[in-house]
Amino acid sequence: MAQIIDGKAIAAQLRETIQHVVQTMPETPGLAVILVGDDPASHVYVRNKIKACEHVGINSIERRLPEDTTNEEIERVINDLNADPDIHGILLQLPLPDHLDSDYLIQLIAAHKDVDGLNLRNVGALVAGIDGLVPCTPEGSLILIKSVITNLSGLHAVVIGRSLLFGKPMAQLLLRENCTVTMAHSRTKNLAEICKQADILVAAVGREKMVKADWIKPGACVIDVGINRMDNGKLCGDVDFDGAFDVAGAITPVPGGVGPMTIACLLANTIKAAKIGQS
Repeated sequence: MAQIIDGKAIAAQLRETIQHVVQTMPETPGLAVILVGDDPASHVYVRNKIKACEHVGINSIERRLPEDTTNEEIERVINDLNADPDIHGILLQLPLPDHLDSDYLIQLIAAHKDVDGLNLRNVGALVAGIDGLVPCTPEGSLILIKSVITNLSGLHAVVIGRSLLFGKPMAQLLLRENCTVTMAHSRTKNLAEICKQADILVAAVGREKMVKADWIKPGACVIDVGINRMDNGKLCGDVDFDGAFDVAGAITPVPGGVGPMTIACLLANTIKAAKIGQS
């Protein structure tokens, strides 16, 4: 049976560390979250982020904009926040309404305030192995992996998913740890066979229970980034947890695995951004 990787507990430890760091900083870090439209899930996510900021002593502000907001209006908000010395981190909550150009708007966020790590300067820094702001979910996933595997060097990691928000930065972080990395995706042939070679298997595809027990190498570390709502209203991941539990060496649950780490790493990125701004 697998060891369950408790993301809630590990995130709580990280938040406690962040709280102590905030208390020692000469200036209180500030995070601005831009929320456009009425997507219920986005509102929940933003509320959780604001609460987390309050808990550790980070100042947070929320810029709520209506569904019919234009690109130009959001651009003005981003420019104002870029220029505000009290704001050290800026987060544009995704997804945006369909009529907006999220790729364009993300690149307007100053690289040193880009706590989502999606500005091309930060993306390039990650690929080049230079210090920068890293997307929160991959960073949190790596922390979870390292909580059960102290030395990743030489291990084979398979990442299912190639998004800029998760799959690509996750692969880069694993390469930094000297893993041999395979990136798989919707067009990968023999996906199950490739997954079964993985010492570390990371699933981020958004398909309910797609990864079955017979896809998993016995003893592998399985990180389930997916979050899907089933017909019965309950949440599940991209991995068939019940089946995988009997095969894997360690596995993250959904919920309670990667999710809490994403918010904790957002707080950590805000601290990092504030230190850049104060240096």
